[in-house]
Amino acid sequence: MTGAIMMQGTGSDVGKTVLVAGLCRLLANRGLAVRPFKPQNMSNNAAVAEDGGEIGRAQWLQALACRTPASVHMNPVLLKPQSETGSQIIVHGKVWGQAQGRDYQRLKTQLLAPVLESFTKVAAAADIVLVEGAGSPAEINLRGGDIANMGFARAANVPVVLVGDIDRGGVIASLVGTHALLDEDDRSMVRGYLINKFRGDAGLFAEGVSAIERFTGWPCFGIVPWLQDARRLPAEDSVVLERLADAASAPVKIAVPMISRMANFDDFDALAAEPEVELCFVRPGERLPADAALVILPGTKSTISDLVGFREQGWDRDLEAHLKAGGRVLGICGGLQMLGRHISDPHGIEGPLRQAEGLGLLDIETELRPRKTVRNVTARSVASGADLSGYEIHMGVTRGADCLRPFAMINSRPDGACSADGRVAGTYLHGFFDSDAYRATLLSSLGGTGRIADYRAEVDKALDRIAATLEDCVDVAQLLHCAAAGADGAATHCAGGCD
Repeated sequence: MTGAIMMQGTGSDVGKTVLVAGLCRLLANRGLAVRPFKPQNMSNNAAVAEDGGEIGRAQWLQALACRTPASVHMNPVLLKPQSETGSQIIVHGKVWGQAQGRDYQRLKTQLLAPVLESFTKVAAAADIVLVEGAGSPAEINLRGGDIANMGFARAANVPVVLVGDIDRGGVIASLVGTHALLDEDDRSMVRGYLINKFRGDAGLFAEGVSAIERFTGWPCFGIVPWLQDARRLPAEDSVVLERLADAASAPVKIAVPMISRMANFDDFDALAAEPEVELCFVRPGERLPADAALVILPGTKSTISDLVGFREQGWDRDLEAHLKAGGRVLGICGGLQMLGRHISDPHGIEGPLRQAEGLGLLDIETELRPRKTVRNVTARSVASGADLSGYEIHMGVTRGADCLRPFAMINSRPDGACSADGRVAGTYLHGFFDSDAYRATLLSSLGGTGRIADYRAEVDKALDRIAATLEDCVDVAQLLHCAAAGADGAATHCAGGCD
C-alpha cells in the first residue's frame, strides 16, 4: 500500500511548498517513486501539465523535484481569482465553472469525489505521496465541506504534519493555538510538527520545543533553517512579489507593473536570477522607472479590469514617456491584449465590463472567448532565431496588422505581434524567458554582456541543496514511518534535530 503524509501550515506562506518540493527531491534521490499532491490550490500562477490541463505552478515544481512529469491529478482543484470575491474553478485541468466565495463554500462538497479520484490515481504510481495543504486547518470557519486540509486528510486517511514559520514570530502560539482550535477528530490526525525558516542556532529553541510538546503532546520532526536556495525556485504566492519589488541595482533595469490580477508571475524568475538584471516590480502608487530599458506588461486573469487599473495608476502616461525616451515594451498574454487598440468581452467572461479601449501601442484587437487555450509548446523567436519552450493559457483571439510581424513561430503558426519599429511586442507564450539563448540575446540588446546562467540547471541544483539540508535537520525516518502507518498509526519519538 502506498504511504502518504500531508503537510499543513499554521498559516499561509509558512513554506509548505518548498518543504514538499525539497522532501520530494530528497526521497527521489533515495530511489523512491514519490509524487506530490495538493487537493485544492488558489493561485493565478498556473502551469500546463503533461496530460494537457492546468495545475498550480507549485505542483509543477514539485513534480520536477520528483523527476516525474506533472499531471492534472497532482492538483485536481485550482481556483484562479478573477475579482476580490470570485474565482474561476479548474477541475482535473479544465474549466469547471465560476463562483463567488460564498457560492464556492457550498460547491466544495461536490469536489471531494474528483479530489479523491485524483489522489487514487497519483498514489497508484507512487511509493509515497507528499500532500500539501492550503492555508491553515485552524480556519474553522471554512471547515464545513473542507477539501484542502483536514477534510481531505480524514477522507483519504492521511496523517498530518503541521508546519510553523518561526521567522514571522509567534510560532509557539500558532502551533498551540491550532491544537486548541481543532476538534478532537481533526486533532487526532496530527502526528507532529516542523519548525520552518529558523535563523541561527536551533539549539536555542529547545525550551520552545518543550513548551509546544507540553501544551499539545505533539513531537517535533525537525527545525528547518532559513533555506537560501528557496529564492531560486519558482514562487507560488504573489505575496513574494512584495519582497522582489526592492531589487538590487544592476546594469539592465527591467520594470514590471504589479497589476491587480497578475498571473504567471514566475515568467520572470529566470530574469530575476540574472546578475546583470535589476528586475523592478512596480507597486501601485509608484511610477514606472524612467531609466528602465524594458517594461513588461505581465499576464493577468482579468485583462479589462487590470487595463482600467493600469490607467488609474497613470502607468499609460509613463509608458508613453518610456517609449519616447527610446525604451522598449513587451506584453505577455493579457499584457499583449492590453497593448492593442481594443478588447471586447461579448460573453461577459471577465465580468460586467464588456469592452475597453486598449493602450493603442500595437495595431491589434482581441476578443475574449469562452474556450480556453491550454497547451505546452516549442517555438522559435522571430527576432533572434532562438528556440523557445513555454506554454499557453488564455481565453482570447487576437488579430490585426501587427500580427503580420509575429513575436514567435510555433511550428508554422505565428504567435503574437510586433510594431513596425520593433520596440513594442507581445506574445501569448509563458515561460519563454527560461530559454538561455533567448535571454542572452535579449540582455545583449538591452546593454548587457549576454553572459547568462543555465536557469533550469540552477533550479535543479537548488532542489538538490535543499534536499541535502533537509536530510540533516528533519527526522525523515519518522516521517516515512508515519506515512506508512497511515492515520491509524502514531508518532513514537521526538526528532533528534529538535533537542
